[in-house]
Formats: sequence, C-alpha cells, structure tokens
Amino acid sequence: MEESIKYVGNLFKEKRKELGISLKEAENATSIRSGYLEAIEEGRVHEFISGVYAQGFIKQYGSFLGMDVELLKKEHPEAFFVHTEKHEFSYGIGTLEVRGSMGGGVKWLPNLLWALVSVLVLAAGWYCAKYLGIL
Repeated sequence: MEESIKYVGNLFKEKRKELGISLKEAENATSIRSGYLEAIEEGRVHEFISGVYAQGFIKQYGSFLGMDVELLKKEHPEAFFVHTEKHEFSYGIGTLEVRGSMGGGVKWLPNLLWALVSVLVLAAGWYCAKYLGIL
C-alpha cells in the first residue's frame, strides 16, 4: 500500500519537474499548501488531518498536472483511499462557555448618548425659536 502511494507521489513529482513548475507555483495554482504537495510527492499522505482531505488533494494535484487521475485511481486504488491516524482533540473546560459581547455589557451607553444629544438639539431649537419670536 505504502509503495503505491510513494509511486504515485513520485509520478506527480516527476511530472511537475517535467513541466518546470515549482512547488510554490503549484501551491498558488491549486490553493493546496506546498507542505501538503510535498507530502503527496514523498508518499507521506498519512500526515494529513483526514483521509478525505488527502484524497481530494491527490485528485486535484493530479488534475492540475494534467495526469489521467481516473486511470491512476484504477491502477493504484490504495493511493487514493488514504486512511490516516485518528487525531484526538482535547477540549478544555471553558470551551463551551457563552462569551459576552465586545461591548462588555455597556450596550445602553450609546443609546443614552444619542437620547441626550437629541434632547439638547430639541431644547436649543425651542430656545432659538422662542428668542426669535417664532413661538
């Protein structure tokens, strides 16, 4: 199984070099990080977060290089059905806590300021109208 993955990865590497494409150029064209592309070429796909990502990246990278991915998949199926180690995720005690707003509980302050400004504008308008004799 591992030999098949390394064989397909080596094919990808040879094709990339034949096309004169650097890993950085391949990364930019495929949006797959160069570390992952390098892992594919070296047959270290077991380092991916999940097998689904590995399968998708292998197919996308092969298509980018202009290779017949379906033919490769038929000839080397174990290279395309990658089983990776299960990664453990540890959740801390506080990860499910409800977080407060960025305002820190002072949501009423902007509304109070707008209300005060409105009252001041209305009072100034009433005073000016009374002073000018309009009221």
